[in-house]
Amino acid sequence: MKTLKDFKVKNKRVLVRCDFNVPFDEKGNIEDDFRIEKAIPTIEYLVKNKAKVILISHLGRLKEMKSSGCEVKSYSLRPVALRLEKLLGRRIEFLEDCIGERIEKRTKEMKQGEIFLLENLRFHKGEKENDPKFAKELAKLGDIYINNAFGACHRVHASITDLPQYLPSGGGFLLEKEVKVLLSVLENPWRPLVAVIGGVKLESKTKLLKELLEKADHLLIGGKIANTVLIVKGIIVDRPWPSEKVVEGIKELNLTSTKLHLPLDAIASPDRTGKIYIRQSAPAKVRKDEEFLDIGPETIKIFSKIIKEAKMIVWAGPLGYFEQPPFDKGSKEIAEAIVRNYKAYKIVGGGDTLFALSQFGLRDKFDHVSTGGGAMLSFLSGEGLPGLKALE
Repeated sequence: MKTLKDFKVKNKRVLVRCDFNVPFDEKGNIEDDFRIEKAIPTIEYLVKNKAKVILISHLGRLKEMKSSGCEVKSYSLRPVALRLEKLLGRRIEFLEDCIGERIEKRTKEMKQGEIFLLENLRFHKGEKENDPKFAKELAKLGDIYINNAFGACHRVHASITDLPQYLPSGGGFLLEKEVKVLLSVLENPWRPLVAVIGGVKLESKTKLLKELLEKADHLLIGGKIANTVLIVKGIIVDRPWPSEKVVEGIKELNLTSTKLHLPLDAIASPDRTGKIYIRQSAPAKVRKDEEFLDIGPETIKIFSKIIKEAKMIVWAGPLGYFEQPPFDKGSKEIAEAIVRNYKAYKIVGGGDTLFALSQFGLRDKFDHVSTGGGAMLSFLSGEGLPGLKALE
């Protein structure tokens, strides 16, 4: 895969695929500009080397746009252009579409060092449908294509997998770093390597668990994922049985491995607000009318001891219902245990995990914060990412 420095960019129109899919609050303000900040080194390099910079990105999902009841304009990238201006300290010209004769003409008029941000790619259905015609229209705007959107590399979308076929292509600084760091986990980790996996959706993580159980020295599992594994193991009973696909994935794991660590105790409650009552329980004794909402103190103690000895730590997925105190305690204390281990190289990814760390004020304490949730999980699962394959 070629990278940014392999290209002579002076006076070239460089089409940079970014991931500006950032969260907004109810008033339409950007809540977290982390992904925007991570794109800045690539943009600054291009400006310094006298390129003409054209930024493209998606924002939101097409289904959300159609079902939200909001105007499509509420998914415009215009606020991102304004935030970029502040972060870069230079003018960003926002264009109200991403293809068409007017846009093509405007990009041909660009001067060295100018930066354009085009409108949301997903305003055109050709993006998600991976339509070659849409990709060719985008290709007319640039001389070189740079993919800096690691977080979208698991998507088979026009600007990710098809566009590179029509222009000289490579990876931006952010994408290059993501690949380098995550590849080290799979091929040359510092040991002991400890993986902490939580969250809700086990369907997307069974391959990941299998891969990490082979690669890591310890695999610590929490969240609803742990709950599901304990159901399949027969430890938690009288619960809805998971889907056949999930059950098959769990049965492929070596559930007797000494490297696999499941919760020994749980914080249970019949009410997610915790107003009725909260109690500590062994997983097998969580009653039918209760939910397993967090890992308990004994589990926190054991997990923290393992984390203390690690030299590399990978974390994806909260370990409880962190959105509602006191069920955030497990995730918070494990985050603090990871941060206290100053000798370990600490990697974290996934939207919910990053949101939790922001709440705890600990996100900046990690060595590598991945911009990709699904992409990071797919990469660590050993699956090839379509966006990376397209650059080969």
